[in-house]
Amino acid sequence: MKKNKSYKPEWTPENAGEEFAVKIVEGVEYQNQKQSVSEKAIKRKLLSVDEYVNGVLKFDRNILARTITLIESNNHQHQEIAQQVLKNLLPYSGKSLRIGITGIPGAGKSTLIESFGLFLLNQGHKVAVLTVDPSSTVTKGSILGDKTRMENLSKENNCFIRPSPSGGTLGGVTRKSRETITVCEAAGFDIILIETVGVGQSEVTVRSMVDFFLLVLIAGGGDELQGIKRGIMELVDAILINKADGDNEKKANISKADYENALHYLQPATKGWKPKVLTTSALTGKGIPELWNTIKEFEKLSKESGVFEQRRKAQLVEWVHRIIEDSIIDEFYSNENVKKSIRKIEDEIIKGKITPTLAAENLLKLFKAKD
Repeated sequence: MKKNKSYKPEWTPENAGEEFAVKIVEGVEYQNQKQSVSEKAIKRKLLSVDEYVNGVLKFDRNILARTITLIESNNHQHQEIAQQVLKNLLPYSGKSLRIGITGIPGAGKSTLIESFGLFLLNQGHKVAVLTVDPSSTVTKGSILGDKTRMENLSKENNCFIRPSPSGGTLGGVTRKSRETITVCEAAGFDIILIETVGVGQSEVTVRSMVDFFLLVLIAGGGDELQGIKRGIMELVDAILINKADGDNEKKANISKADYENALHYLQPATKGWKPKVLTTSALTGKGIPELWNTIKEFEKLSKESGVFEQRRKAQLVEWVHRIIEDSIIDEFYSNENVKKSIRKIEDEIIKGKITPTLAAENLLKLFKAKD
């Protein structure tokens, strides 16, 4: 074994002893370290389908998180295991109330969710929060980290917060959000809160996976946002004017009246339910009980009319079509013929040698061609 090396800096006082010496400790061989990391990675992947399922059903938070990571993975082997896990968890799902929450940036969605989540926990509920962060255009990872923005809520035992990068998905919802909902329901969470990016993209995807859809706004958002709000307002079951505190409370009440008038001209998103406009202060908690009462009223009315169950069934059918679309897209870009030619065709588009329409047709022909 090699001895540890040492040396004295140039500024060491004359006749000084070893007290100024810098020790260089021999490191671990890279090959051994690499092998150790690899062994740990392999060991971590050795959970069986039953271990994933039982861990989720027993509310093992570590296995719950690992199950969702497995579902979000694009690895083919992981996906095969994930589908078996989901099949076994499906009978235990479907018993929660799913609430989608969207809104313009700066409306205080995360603060509202934390305040609302703590309120629900005090009411005896188990709450799962699925927050979809904007993605970095470079790494495709989350760039906000909602868990850090809900510090108090994340400490609660009966709450589970899962931030996921949107990956540029339309509507700000990850492609695996529906599967994640299934896992959380099987783990015993009876309230699922889904926060979206909320930057004006189509929120139809969110509407197709939740029971109640809430739009969070602030007073004085500006006329430039009306186009964005209009499209989302046609999908909502309630509008919440947040930050209704202090000097802003009067403005919030004026905005409430304006939105109530606007809703008269829109077709309700849920048959038999008239969307409501509420005001709240996520900081003080004012208006939170009224929000929950509105959601409970909605749930009672929609279940009695049968709309609740009809929507759930329609969502399952919608889920099938989205899976098919995603699978076809993945298959297209994984096709060897497409991968070999796509860069060349893209260059031809940029150089003006071919139109985008013809380029798409050529790529589709390559995709359909037999090897």
